Amino acid sequence: MPRIVVDVMPKPEILDPQGKAIVGALPRLGFTAFSGVRQGKRFELTVDGEVTEEILEQARNAASTMLSNPVIEDVVNVEVLAEDTEAERA
Repeated sequence: MPRIVVDVMPKPEILDPQGKAIVGALPRLGFTAFSGVRQGKRFELTVDGEVTEEILEQARNAASTMLSNPVIEDVVNVEVLAEDTEAERA
């Protein structure tokens, strides 16, 4: 079954305490190459049947009205995920 992926990130001007905590922990774990982290959300919407332009538009509307808080978050990506098998995902 095809899936549509929606990625949501905090707006750049919004403080990201989770990202700040992660970037502080990375060097303690030996990951020293990273100077910043922003944590977002990823949604995978499963579609029964073919993904049409109409269904993709519905996903965009859901992303902007229900899956994100437009006051503090931006929808940064809405795309059809290439189909794969359950074995490849495991």
